[in-house]
Amino acid sequence: MSFSIAGKRGIILGIANRHSIAFGCAKVLHELGAELCITYLNEKSKPYVQPLADVLSPALFLPCDVSNPGELEAVFEAAEKEWGAIDFVIHSIAWSPLAELQGRLVDTSGAGFSKAVDISCHSFIRSAKQAERLMKERGGTLITMSYYGADKVVAHYDMMGPIKAALESSVRYLAAELGESKIRVHSISPGPMPTRAASGLAEFTLLMDAAIEHSPLHQLATPDDVGHMVAFLISDWAKAQTGSLIYVDAGHHIMA
Repeated sequence: MSFSIAGKRGIILGIANRHSIAFGCAKVLHELGAELCITYLNEKSKPYVQPLADVLSPALFLPCDVSNPGELEAVFEAAEKEWGAIDFVIHSIAWSPLAELQGRLVDTSGAGFSKAVDISCHSFIRSAKQAERLMKERGGTLITMSYYGADKVVAHYDMMGPIKAALESSVRYLAAELGESKIRVHSISPGPMPTRAASGLAEFTLLMDAAIEHSPLHQLATPDDVGHMVAFLISDWAKAQTGSLIYVDAGHHIMA
C-alpha cells in the first residue's frame, strides 16, 4: 500500500501567520493532496492569514474565535455543507492572559484560568463533538498540539502546564469514547519553535537554545516536521493507532 492522503478532507484550526505550527501542517497536507478548510481568528488577524490562504487554495476560509458562541460550530456546519463528511481535524489553539502566563501558577485568577482552559482544551472537546457526526460513516482523525510542559515543570510555562496536561488526558478519553466509530485521536508535542504563541513565554530564546544544546539531534523541529507527522497520522498507514502522545522535538524529551 503506497502512502497517500490525496483527497482527504479536513479542518485546520489555529493558523495565525506563516510561522504557525498550524500553517506548517496545512502546507504539508496541501502539498500531499488534501482538501482543506482553514480558519483565521478575526478580521484583525485576517490580513496575516489571507496570503497563506492564497497559497493553500482552501475549499473554505472562515473566521473562528472559539471563545465566541457559535463560531466553531459554524465552521463544521460549513464543512458539512461543502463536503458532507470530513476525514480530519487539526486543532492548534492555545491562549492564556499574558500577565498570568508570565506569573506564578499559584497567583492565577479563576477567570483567567477558566478562560484559558476553555480556549486551549475544551475547544478541542467541542471540535470532537462536532466532528463525530461528520465522521460517522468512515471514521477519521482528530489531532491537537500539546507541549512537554504538560508532563514536566518548564520554567515560565506555569499556567499552561496543567492546561496542556488536561488536554493530553482529554485525548485519551476521547480516543476511548470515539474508537467504536473508527475515529482516532492523538496529541502531538512539538519542541520549542519560534512561533507567535511561544513568544509570549518569558526567556523563550533561552529555552530554544537549551533544546538545541541538549536534544540528541542538536536542532529544533519545525512546523513542517509536525506537518509530516500529522500527514502520517491521518493516513491509512496509521489506522491502528489512537490515543497517542507523539513528540516532535528532536528527542529533547528523553533527556534528563
